[in-house]
Amino acid sequence: MEKKVRGLRHLMVTVFLSGMGNFIVIPGITDVTMFALCPATDECSLAIYLSAFQQAMIGVGTALMIPLIGNLSDEYGRKALLTLPMTLSIIPLAVLACSRTTNYYYAYYAVRTLTAMVSEGSINCLSLSYLADNISDSERASAFGILSGVSSGAFVCATLAARFLSTASTFQVATFVSTLALVYMRIFLEESRPDQVDSMIQPMLKEGEDIIQKDGNAPGKMPVFKKIPSLGDVICLLKSSPSFSQAAVAAFFASLAEGGMISSSMYYLKARFHFNKNQFADLMLIDGIASTISQLFLMPRLVSSIGDRRLLSVGLLVTCINAILYSVAWSAWVPYAATTLSIVMVFAPPSGKGQGCISAVSSLANIIAPLIFSPLTALFLSEEAPFQFPGFSIMCIAITLMIAFIQSLRMGSHVSADTDKHNSNCVQV
Repeated sequence: MEKKVRGLRHLMVTVFLSGMGNFIVIPGITDVTMFALCPATDECSLAIYLSAFQQAMIGVGTALMIPLIGNLSDEYGRKALLTLPMTLSIIPLAVLACSRTTNYYYAYYAVRTLTAMVSEGSINCLSLSYLADNISDSERASAFGILSGVSSGAFVCATLAARFLSTASTFQVATFVSTLALVYMRIFLEESRPDQVDSMIQPMLKEGEDIIQKDGNAPGKMPVFKKIPSLGDVICLLKSSPSFSQAAVAAFFASLAEGGMISSSMYYLKARFHFNKNQFADLMLIDGIASTISQLFLMPRLVSSIGDRRLLSVGLLVTCINAILYSVAWSAWVPYAATTLSIVMVFAPPSGKGQGCISAVSSLANIIAPLIFSPLTALFLSEEAPFQFPGFSIMCIAITLMIAFIQSLRMGSHVSADTDKHNSNCVQV
């Protein structure tokens, strides 16, 4: 047991260092992109379009690669597969650590697009899987909560560091910390495979509970891509389970809005209020601290009193208000005030059984979002806008969130049970 606890401690350190190395560059990447593509300006359609294309391509790659990597880790071990995304994530950081001129930026752009298809999200999923290998069912919820807290701590620490480092130093520090995370993981973290653990511990990324037959008999070994929900599985659930359909529609529009904010908000703030790395870091610090406080103290109490479905609706409504405030912001302080709403916005992501199928719907929305909202952002920030409304794309995101909010009100408390009932009919074993 002591050996197991020590191994999990090494996993937490690995997740913290890796997260910090990746998070620390987020506040400064918009400035780097603008400087490389459109120097001496605060509005650049080329930068917006390139970022949108990259986000969409990464989304496609992630949707394909994460299930594959997860299932390969069942065969070859979590540590072995963790090495791949952690190594790949260092390369684009090292490129910008050398220089941030136009040629280096294009090299970074190409390398980042390709490597992020494998590394984006994989480290988190493999870390959850490592925990699931070594923690019993009854302890998983608290263990996953601790891992989430470690990631939140890494985000806050990385953003705080980025606030006081120069742009050049930020990428150098990111490269060093990411390399340190890889070396630490290779030296200290022990290998873990599902077949090495007790029968009471189920592997996280295998087909799991959703496709185990009700008589308790597990299916035989399956090809890798049969272990994840197929398009047919999702369509079957949408047709046979009304409650799942409602949850899927809410998740789709919520994820569409989230992807739109990621692709548009920083370019909007830079063009509208001339924000730079320091202001972006300030906003992210407010968001990170407010979200952490909410997850630790507010959310557990509210879930028990009003239920997770109503909590989802509240989160979506407040997120919609946040987007409206962003879109009509009349002064630079308004985005700061709107960001404090993160203490409630953290309630918005949907959850429940059938999460694999919900994740598939959300992944599709995240791929589509930049292709819809980034062209709108570029158009309404340019001189060719049909009317004067720089925040029009953000207002469209708010409308998308309102659709998700209205749909969430129609969701009953029986979503999980209803979805679970239809899973056995839709997922072919």
